[in-house]
Amino acid sequence: MNPEAIRIIVTGGTFDKHYDEIKGELTFTETHVPEVLKRARVSVPVQVELNQLIDSLYMQEANRQSVLDACKRAPERHIIITHGTDTMAETAKLIGSARLDKTIVLTGAMIPYKILDSDALFNFGAAFAAVQLLPAGVYISMNGRIFDWNRVRKNKTLGVFEEIQE
Repeated sequence: MNPEAIRIIVTGGTFDKHYDEIKGELTFTETHVPEVLKRARVSVPVQVELNQLIDSLYMQEANRQSVLDACKRAPERHIIITHGTDTMAETAKLIGSARLDKTIVLTGAMIPYKILDSDALFNFGAAFAAVQLLPAGVYISMNGRIFDWNRVRKNKTLGVFEEIQE
């Protein structure tokens, strides 16, 4: 095991959707993560794990548990999870509550990677840097910000993540 290696756990979400011209809708076919890694010229050892391809609005507890189990099994201490934004905070809470001794960063996109002006590449890059710099814990990286798992929510009106004030 390489201690610098990063595991990327793919769960789907808008990040991995593409436009199906025949159906006229956004669907899943495969993850875009390998293409993103190549395009970004990532030189750190990476293991990509396809956990599921699902819209986070359809994520159930069993889906979230599958992500948590993957984090527990991973030999790497640095993990990025690509996830749909609608329920990303819920998955982060489940993983954060498990108190794993790993640095885990969830990220996603409001606009699919394959669509012009997508935020996917930027959010992924920020998560990639964050997972290497932050101490053990669970975080969300979106909109150029890093949030603690237990102090974040998606503001669905503004379409951004924000810190929850105590």
